[in-house]
Amino acid sequence: MKSSPSSSTVIWSPSTDQPENISQLKQMMTRAIPLGYSGKSVQSFYAWSVDYPDLFWPLVWESVNIIASTSADTPFRRGDDFADISWFPGARLNIAENLLRYRDEREAIIAYQENGERSSLTYQELFVETGRVASGLAALGIKEGDTVAALMPNIPEAVIFMLAAASLGAIFCSASPDFGASGIIERFGQIAPRILLTVNGYWFKGKAIDITPRVREIAAAIPSIETILVVPNLPQSPDDSSPWIPFSTLGSPSKPTFAQLPFDAPLYVLFSSGTTGKPKCIVHRAGGVLLEHLKEHMIHGDLRRDDTIFYQTTCGWMMWNWLISALAVGSRIVLFDGSPLADNGLLLFRIAEQERITVFGTNAKFLSLLHALNISPKHSCDLSSIRTILSTGSPLLPEQYDFIRDHLSTTAQISSISGGTDIVGCFALGCPDLPVHRGELQMRSLGLAVEVWNNEGKPVVGERGELVCTKPFPTVPLGFWSDSDRRRFSAAYFSRFPGVWHHGDYVELTPSGGMIFYGRSDTVLNPGGVRIGTAEIYREIGRIPWILDSVAVGQRWLGDERIVLFIVISPEHQLTTEAIREIQDTIRKNASPFHVPKKIIAVPDIPRTRSGKVVEIAIKQTIHGEPVQNLESLANPEALVHFIDLIALKTD
Repeated sequence: MKSSPSSSTVIWSPSTDQPENISQLKQMMTRAIPLGYSGKSVQSFYAWSVDYPDLFWPLVWESVNIIASTSADTPFRRGDDFADISWFPGARLNIAENLLRYRDEREAIIAYQENGERSSLTYQELFVETGRVASGLAALGIKEGDTVAALMPNIPEAVIFMLAAASLGAIFCSASPDFGASGIIERFGQIAPRILLTVNGYWFKGKAIDITPRVREIAAAIPSIETILVVPNLPQSPDDSSPWIPFSTLGSPSKPTFAQLPFDAPLYVLFSSGTTGKPKCIVHRAGGVLLEHLKEHMIHGDLRRDDTIFYQTTCGWMMWNWLISALAVGSRIVLFDGSPLADNGLLLFRIAEQERITVFGTNAKFLSLLHALNISPKHSCDLSSIRTILSTGSPLLPEQYDFIRDHLSTTAQISSISGGTDIVGCFALGCPDLPVHRGELQMRSLGLAVEVWNNEGKPVVGERGELVCTKPFPTVPLGFWSDSDRRRFSAAYFSRFPGVWHHGDYVELTPSGGMIFYGRSDTVLNPGGVRIGTAEIYREIGRIPWILDSVAVGQRWLGDERIVLFIVISPEHQLTTEAIREIQDTIRKNASPFHVPKKIIAVPDIPRTRSGKVVEIAIKQTIHGEPVQNLESLANPEALVHFIDLIALKTD
């Protein structure tokens, strides 16, 4: 199937009025000329970056100014397979030293609570605080290779703790405090952290939520935890009599020392969503994270020291790790903890106005909520400082590009980005020097050999297929925790196409080099043998204003598969015969007869992960009477109750 004509509409083009403000991407392209690059377009540079990785990745190193005590004489040393590769062997560096390269009085971190309370740290203060906490961790015996964990809201102390741990060479993992005890035990318990940083509680929708009993349960279930550090995020907790160490008293003033580690030293453990089983513990290399994140921030995002960047995230999502890496650019990063719908859905935009945010990151779900609630931020807030609006988590639908244009900014670059926890980065993202086409991601990530393959394993353009990466890249994970033979790791990414990274996204590469995402491969619908991405249906549903949320799944039916659409409708509407006909006609007219659901059912809520992704697989399992594993990965697991036996009760 081909893209709809509306998807190819250009809705933003780079400015040519100020040639002196040449992008960092174009500067990098100029530096590539002595290395043999002879093209002039961004897409020719992408092709060169993939064809000559031995030249490209050292050029990235130089362009983003990686700080290292020892350099490498070669960018990589290959092993026997895709994942068996050493990057920049011989190099020695520390990611915390790179993130703390600026030590002046400029603001580094600005933090907001949902009540509008603001705090900040300068780069000098962040450097000093990191040294203090690192000295305290060292006194507790933390050393290179130890694991530490943070159960934290998105506040500055979480960043300080990460930097301090990384300065010592420790391995860091984090989760948000809205997880239940069993979800945290499943995650942290696998990697045996020695230190746990937590809060006594957090605020959400104006309510103080005490988590100290939950932390006690977690500590009792994970025997490796030797010390609990606590930030008194709530004024007083009913359980404040614990012997936990206040985070503010840890250590003493001390200049941080930065352990010089191999490029491939483990830094982060990130957790898969766990919606289909026990969460996988994905181990990421420090140098890979640093190099890729700075490439994405500076080369793809043109982020600079004078910028202020915000991303709507929690400590339980990889976008938090991604945001923190912007410290190495010297930008101001803005943290937010609480409900994004505070202040009638306008708080994040009031923050953007007050802080003059230039790069504003959000997700498709939040944009859908704004649309459903008829909130138009640009009519209440001055958003003129925003030059780029980022979105990830799920595909940004064409109509959401329109919403951004109509209700957020008519001038900002809309940069939909996509990658994942698996690579703690992006496969496709933005570009300051290319136009934005409605419904498309601008380009593939430089240096990553991204292709779209059909079922026969052949690359295709202008057709839908599987997103693959055919060559190694620096953020290929070191592996899964406790997977010494790499069997689970290989099964996860290399079983579909041996020797090639298979990411599990159903996508299309356009002739211009952009990408369209149609959803996850494992949720692709297949009625009558026709493959349909769920995003194609959501795109059409987005045209109907009284539908607040939706999810489409495939149900086994009479030896085939039929599409079942669940919707959440506004209170003043009912799912009448006429309403069902409107939905079906909209989908049939704008997509195809194959896309039309056989059943349309109203439900009060739709389950999602904590990062806002619809859990289509869990819903599909529920309607088929199959067990759903790891409900702790869901933000609202109670919503699944509405799907139990629902299809059986509404037979044809």
